[in-house]
Amino acid sequence: MLIINCPYCGPREQCEFTNGGEAHVARPSDPEKVSDKEWSEYVFFRSNPKGIYFERWVHSHGCKKWFNAVRDTSTDKVLKVYEIKDEKPSLADLENSNLTTPSGEPEVGSGNFTVRKI
Repeated sequence: MLIINCPYCGPREQCEFTNGGEAHVARPSDPEKVSDKEWSEYVFFRSNPKGIYFERWVHSHGCKKWFNAVRDTSTDKVLKVYEIKDEKPSLADLENSNLTTPSGEPEVGSGNFTVRKI
């Protein structure tokens, strides 16, 4: 079972959350002046990287608040969870974050997500 650490109410089971897609997608500043092609790219096209991905989540069966997460799509490991109002973390900040225990073993639940066997 995947446990997600909501930045507002703490650790909860994944079934309480809904993924909201890519984070930090800028809406066109003047939507009346963009072409149909540009509008469709804003609405429908998202990056689909193998690696670091910034995404939005909502605690749909809890506090109903939105937050952002940084997830490595190749390992499904979440590197950071942060409030919507917070700035997008730089890749350097993510590389410098301590995601291992002092013995060098991966920390259970690092990145605010925990896998629990049931």
